[in-house]
Amino acid sequence: MSNSPTTTNRHGSSNPSRPILNPAAPPSAPLLPPPTADRPGFALALLQFAATPSVDDHIRLAAAVHFKNHLRSRWAPSPAAAAAEEPLSSSAPEKEQVKSVLVSLMLAALPRVQPQLSEALAVVSSHDFPQSWPALLPELVASLRNAAEANDYRAVNGLLGAAASLFSKFRISFDNNALRLDLKYCLDVFAAPLLEVFLKTSRLIAGNVAGPPDTLRPLFESQRLCCDIFHSLNSVELPEFFEEHMREWMTEFLAYLGTAYSPAVEAEGTVDALRASVCENLQLYMEKNEEELKDYLNDLASTVWKLLLTPGSSPSRDQLTVTAIKFLTTVSTSVHHSLFGSPEVLQRICSSIVFPNIRLREEDEELFEINYIEYVRRDIEGSDIDTRRRIACELLKGIALNYKEQVTTLVSMQIQEMLKVYAVNPGENWKEKDSAIYLVVALAPKAGSSGGYLVDVESFFTSVILPELQEQDVNAAPMVKAGALKFFTVFRDQIPKQAAMALLPHLARFLMSESNVVHSYAANCIEKLLLVKDRVTVSGSDVVTLTPRYGPLDINFFLPQLMTNLFSALQFPESQENPYIMKCIMRTLGISNVNSEVAAHCICRLAFVVSEVCKNPRNPTFNHYLFELIAALIGRSGEKDQALIPVFDASVFPVLWKILVDDMTKFWPYAFQIFAQLVEMSKPPLSDNYMQLFHVLLSPENWKRSGNVPALVRLLQAYLQKVPNELKDEGRLHQVVQISIGLLSASRTEELGFYVLNTVAENLSCEIVAPYFRDIWNAIFTRLQNRRVAKFVNSFVIFMSLILVKHGPSILVESTDSLQKGLFMQILQPFWIPNLKLISGATEMKLASVAATRLICASPVLLDPSFSELWGKMLDSIIILLAQPDQYKGELENGEADILETLGYSTAFARLHYGGKKEEDPLKEIRDPKEFLVTSLSRLSASYPGRYRTVIEKCVDPANQAALLQLCTTFNCAIV
Repeated sequence: MSNSPTTTNRHGSSNPSRPILNPAAPPSAPLLPPPTADRPGFALALLQFAATPSVDDHIRLAAAVHFKNHLRSRWAPSPAAAAAEEPLSSSAPEKEQVKSVLVSLMLAALPRVQPQLSEALAVVSSHDFPQSWPALLPELVASLRNAAEANDYRAVNGLLGAAASLFSKFRISFDNNALRLDLKYCLDVFAAPLLEVFLKTSRLIAGNVAGPPDTLRPLFESQRLCCDIFHSLNSVELPEFFEEHMREWMTEFLAYLGTAYSPAVEAEGTVDALRASVCENLQLYMEKNEEELKDYLNDLASTVWKLLLTPGSSPSRDQLTVTAIKFLTTVSTSVHHSLFGSPEVLQRICSSIVFPNIRLREEDEELFEINYIEYVRRDIEGSDIDTRRRIACELLKGIALNYKEQVTTLVSMQIQEMLKVYAVNPGENWKEKDSAIYLVVALAPKAGSSGGYLVDVESFFTSVILPELQEQDVNAAPMVKAGALKFFTVFRDQIPKQAAMALLPHLARFLMSESNVVHSYAANCIEKLLLVKDRVTVSGSDVVTLTPRYGPLDINFFLPQLMTNLFSALQFPESQENPYIMKCIMRTLGISNVNSEVAAHCICRLAFVVSEVCKNPRNPTFNHYLFELIAALIGRSGEKDQALIPVFDASVFPVLWKILVDDMTKFWPYAFQIFAQLVEMSKPPLSDNYMQLFHVLLSPENWKRSGNVPALVRLLQAYLQKVPNELKDEGRLHQVVQISIGLLSASRTEELGFYVLNTVAENLSCEIVAPYFRDIWNAIFTRLQNRRVAKFVNSFVIFMSLILVKHGPSILVESTDSLQKGLFMQILQPFWIPNLKLISGATEMKLASVAATRLICASPVLLDPSFSELWGKMLDSIIILLAQPDQYKGELENGEADILETLGYSTAFARLHYGGKKEEDPLKEIRDPKEFLVTSLSRLSASYPGRYRTVIEKCVDPANQAALLQLCTTFNCAIV
């Protein structure tokens, strides 16, 4: 590939109108490809290898795969390459040469090579079609008609596969005018030829119904591809052509659903794959074109229903079953639900479709035993919607929307029958109980929905679930145990607290089950149980609050055994990085009162887990919960018992330091946040280890990684609070100021820059900071010239407020005016006054209002009579700020907020909920900012009787005057 898109290809013609490859007469020996992908002609050389008969078949396949992947990365430049002005895309002449021969070479390719070239064609068309490749679709249509006329279904299917890839964008792209223009072009050119081929192939199949699989397989595959294209071309809306020819399509769809072929053909699976595609198209029409489909719906629905009653064991039967039931489910919830209304139909659907499909099959048992992660993902994470079990229950729920009484009766009878069969021989018939439990759980209404339960939950729990949970052998009938634990988890809100607490020791026992699924479900059950909240009405009011049902007193007694079992469960094979176990540990310790002995034991175990994970990080969710747990343990236990801090230091610091030394960049944000906690808890002077970490913290290289920055700011704030005087040494404060200025320069980090400056203003003496004020103000005001958005200005107001309350109004005014005379008054009216009333957050509102109050009551600048109007406007903004309702209640208590299920690793910052910086009030001495306002005004007005009362009447809004009067009355103050 050349470095310039206009470089002539040195290995072929530079004339794009004359292809270098002739599929009809390939050269006897292929040209060697250029040694690297950057050389000109590389794509063409790969394509030549894939198309040359004299080359070994395996090499041709490898060349085709490489060609496809090469086009993916080089056909069009990536956004990153374009931003860096790197011309990494193929040259224009080479692109034209590839497009001119790709279709013909794909048709002539080996059967194994053809799909790769078809995918390559899709790659090119995704960038160039139709605008830059107008010849493609006419070429496909002409080739398709020729191949169909010659009954060459290898070529037909290759062309249809390419077209299917071409049109797939209509399924996944957002609807807009450009997409509709492309769709219209494709419909105009391809819709009629598609129907021609579809009908021609239908006639061939109809004339050879009893034919052998080898004969019918390519024909059924052709029809499946036609159905795939049908779906894509109908995804945006119903095209006029398909509406006009709906009878032809629906007639053939009905034929494939209702025709039985020879056992050999049925077993082969291609016909079931076709039927599944037909059902997907019917589902699409039910969702988008129900009115147009209604004339065919009765026959189609009954045929699909009968098809599901027909046993089959083809490889595509699962897919067919799922898509067919989806279609029937949609019908059952539509205005055509009466198709299922008769008692006989309901009985037959339940007994012949629903109940058989919710039974465990061999593959379910295998998945349970050999791939617990996938089993759990399907079963409790809601990704089983496309399994037979789940979709069968969805059909039952769909029918129950209109026939709930009948469905409830049928389900109840079926559950009783299953449990009766189970009771006869529990060892042999355990699958009956599993199916009964699954039915009840799957039919439970979703949280917040209005649907009721199809069974008596409490009765079922007592008679069916409780015996399983109380059984001493945690390894017996593991699939039934897993079902019982899932039931408890799903219905945890309905289980009385006393009953749930009695079962907590049993849940802890199941953590020791040898089954990965069972101990994962037990951990998940405990974790979800501890999140349950009850709606409680506040005494004497109509206010309803959500109160945690379970607190520290409920689990403290069980905590040692629970922790022992949870950590032991992490030792089971394949559960060393089990996210359900780690999340359960995190949740349990997050809400319990952890004593020193338990905390010390846990932190040592967790440090060991971190060191093991660092060897090969595999599960981002597990890792996040792991660090979240360490943060929770340090934050909650360290505050209560200072003697634990050396224990935490000894266990955690070496592991986190090794993360930095070994350049485990994925974990750096976690490490910095936990380091911040350790620094905050340490007593000055800090150890050499922490001062060495401070040196690492100030290294400019570490601030270049965007994912590190919020965590580095968090750590820097901890150092500024803990060792402010050490900043005078070795030019550290200069480095800190330069870091904050760098953060201020970008919109995504400007707020973080203010966090650093706020901490500097709050913790360092004026003598230390004064030499840097000029640089700080210069950076802020330069940014302010182009960045006048509310977010930036509000942060600016908070920073000025901190300087004012910590160092006094004169320092604030003099430091800004040192940059330019009178600058402070120039920023007061356009920035501070209008944005003051927009400040939010309880601490921020208090800080801003107190600072503004001191400004108007103690600063000589605003006490000058010539600035009376400005004084009145500032007071007006203060009143608006303080009159806001108390809607900012601070952070949630530790343990209440749920943690994101999946975070992954990226440039995005992974914040630790339990490692967050605690909000501190910089004005603890001031109890109420409203009282501070009126008492300050009262003292000021007493010194200048009548003056400020007049200003208030003239410059403050009447509504705010009334609010101020009310505050004066409340605090027994007067403005004279």
